[in-house]
Amino acid sequence: MRYIAVTATGDASGMQLGQLAIPEPGPDDLLVRVLAAGVNRPDILQRQGLYPAPDDASPVLGLEVAGEVVACGKHVSRWHVGDKVCALVNGGGYADYALAPAAQCLPIPAGYSWVQAAALPETFFTVWHNLFQRVQLQSGERLLIHGGASGIGVAAIQIARALGVEVMATAGSVAKCAAITQLGAHAIHYRDQDFVAEVKRLTQGQGANVILDMVGADYIQRNFSAAAKEGRIVNIAFLNGSKANVDFMPLMLKRLTLTGSTLRAQSAVVKAGIARELEANIWPLLDNKTITPLIDSVFAFGDVVAAHRHMESNQHIGKIILDLATNESSNT
Repeated sequence: MRYIAVTATGDASGMQLGQLAIPEPGPDDLLVRVLAAGVNRPDILQRQGLYPAPDDASPVLGLEVAGEVVACGKHVSRWHVGDKVCALVNGGGYADYALAPAAQCLPIPAGYSWVQAAALPETFFTVWHNLFQRVQLQSGERLLIHGGASGIGVAAIQIARALGVEVMATAGSVAKCAAITQLGAHAIHYRDQDFVAEVKRLTQGQGANVILDMVGADYIQRNFSAAAKEGRIVNIAFLNGSKANVDFMPLMLKRLTLTGSTLRAQSAVVKAGIARELEANIWPLLDNKTITPLIDSVFAFGDVVAAHRHMESNQHIGKIILDLATNESSNT
């Protein structure tokens, strides 16, 4: 099978097409013929040598796929050969075939293309786990999202809005702010506006009940200022750095909760639980088009270098997808 090999860590030019044996499914796995794969920030970090794959995971890039089941492990009962699935995989998504734990697979929503389905697992698992499992975001609360035009950002806006949450989101361009507004959130142009002041203005001085942050650095202190009393702050990345000189007194005075997580290191049991909750709570909203993934761009499998460089440019709005099904019929 074809796969994307990282021949040298660092620049995107270190990736190229290679050949690898098709993997054999374990007793709890599906072997999926990959027809589309999502590009995510962890892929960039792994390629750069900054985020190595866990010992029990595939070293091949790629954490989410959509495709057709071609083989099932002996313990698998729900899925069958020929089923169409999207899946959170433990690496290996940038390949013609990938192993997917059966409990991390979900049905492709009604009418979705392979590309649309591949845009779901990594971002939706991340959003659900952090906002709804870790910090228990509730209907009627106010949510602030940093990086609102990213794949995770646009998914978080849509899910939160669909579940009755008021959303504010930061972004760094007029186009990104327009996209955020179109999704129904209050856009804050962080280059021109102080997001702390804007959050206070939009909430009549109360602040955000929950903050989803992927920026870090000086945002850590500023998040304390933007948070409401009893607010919850969850960090899922540190794009501007993980170190900061922080005064933690507001944490005590406002009775704040500060937490964080990465998805890849979570256990199979945790990921399976996220999948079950997504299917029960969010998949009906995908089926009836209340929520629709926002696709920024689609690249041919062989254009993976361009796909990574596009993500690194930070110009994208929504998801970047690799298309492995070129010249094949659409899933729709």
